[in-house]
Amino acid sequence: MPSEPFLWLLFFLMNFGLMGLNIYQFMTLTDLEADYLNPYETASRINGVVIPEFLLHGTFCVLFLLAGNWIFFLITLLPAYLNARRYLERQHLIDVTEIFRKVNDEKKLRTIKMGFHLILFVFILIRLIFSFINAVADEDEQLHFYGLF
Repeated sequence: MPSEPFLWLLFFLMNFGLMGLNIYQFMTLTDLEADYLNPYETASRINGVVIPEFLLHGTFCVLFLLAGNWIFFLITLLPAYLNARRYLERQHLIDVTEIFRKVNDEKKLRTIKMGFHLILFVFILIRLIFSFINAVADEDEQLHFYGLF
């Protein structure tokens, strides 16, 4: 399929964006701990990117479903479910008055998310490279995944 490399490039860029949002949130929390930011600034900065992060991850998950990549869809479904549950229970925003009490938990959550997106980044990069190779190769020379990815 000639559009497959472009689809994997889109997945690559979306995952890169999710990693960037997580790094931004983690660095903001670190700046709060180092007393470079006040709690109000920290909460407003993080709360401003939480909803776009959730929407981007939801779109990421749905695109895997629509593209027929079941393994990647199932891998990204659990974090999408956890994001949706946090949103529906109204626990997605950071409260200014409780930010110092929850800063370690929030940093751990961002670290786990970053690890997840980093592992997914490697798998998507591998698929991106294979799809570009298969797009240029003849049918006899194409690489097969044998159900691994």
